[in-house]
Amino acid sequence: MANNGYDVVVDVDDEGDLGHTDLADLEFHPSNYNQDQASGKIPTSASNTGGFFGGSSGSRGNDPNSKRFLWSMEFYAQFFDVDTNEVLKRCWAALFPRANFLDVLDDNPDLYGPFWITTTVVLILFLSSTIAQYFARAKDEPYVYDFGLLSGAAGLMYGYTGVIPVALWGVLKWYGSESANLLECLALYGYANLIWVPVAIASASPITILNYIFVSIGFGVSALFLFRNMLPVVSATDAKTSKILLIVIIALHAGLALAIKILFFAHGSPVSKKPEAPAGDAGRLRFF
Repeated sequence: MANNGYDVVVDVDDEGDLGHTDLADLEFHPSNYNQDQASGKIPTSASNTGGFFGGSSGSRGNDPNSKRFLWSMEFYAQFFDVDTNEVLKRCWAALFPRANFLDVLDDNPDLYGPFWITTTVVLILFLSSTIAQYFARAKDEPYVYDFGLLSGAAGLMYGYTGVIPVALWGVLKWYGSESANLLECLALYGYANLIWVPVAIASASPITILNYIFVSIGFGVSALFLFRNMLPVVSATDAKTSKILLIVIIALHAGLALAIKILFFAHGSPVSKKPEAPAGDAGRLRFF
């Protein structure tokens, strides 16, 4: 029967004895066992689907029957499949790490938290730096409201959070790391930005030394978070490469902290335009 593409199903009694089997009890079902065996295909239920350009698959993405394409909403929805409690839990784990953050993600990294955390940092950097520069101006000098700070904050934070993890993932893949996962890298860097929210609020202080202290604290907390969680990932490469990668990660993060201090909490910020606004210029808002 197998050569004709059928499986034979036979009823067996409780004692495991065929007893008096009637041919009328036989049932035939179509089977593609021989075809799959000849073609060398792995059955669909036994195949492993990789994660988002990584070596592990998320707990939400193991359904072999679900097909997601880049142009479909379902493809992007899977990266935002978290609820509020889960996001708050991950935020708490990022600020007060007790376990490896990749374990907290539980094979289900998301982009929801990283996107809104980074967006919040951009807005607070803009507002805090605006307040700091407003109080730092001369008493009789009108203040010109400048949106260059907003675009500068967006370019810095979105660029760093988006480009650095992708580049790091590419380098790890180049060196043959099977544990590198792009979505997990993006989630790590996104949640690491959470510390910059209180730092940006506190750095509105006009006292320069306090600004340096707050930014240094933000750098220390977020750098330790990245180092602790990236160490097992980069250790998949050889010892020399892993050390270089860790140094580059910390150096780039130090560059981010320095850029935040110089661009947003220092007098004469390069991203802040301060043209001499004429008295009749209606295109800008002034605060007196």
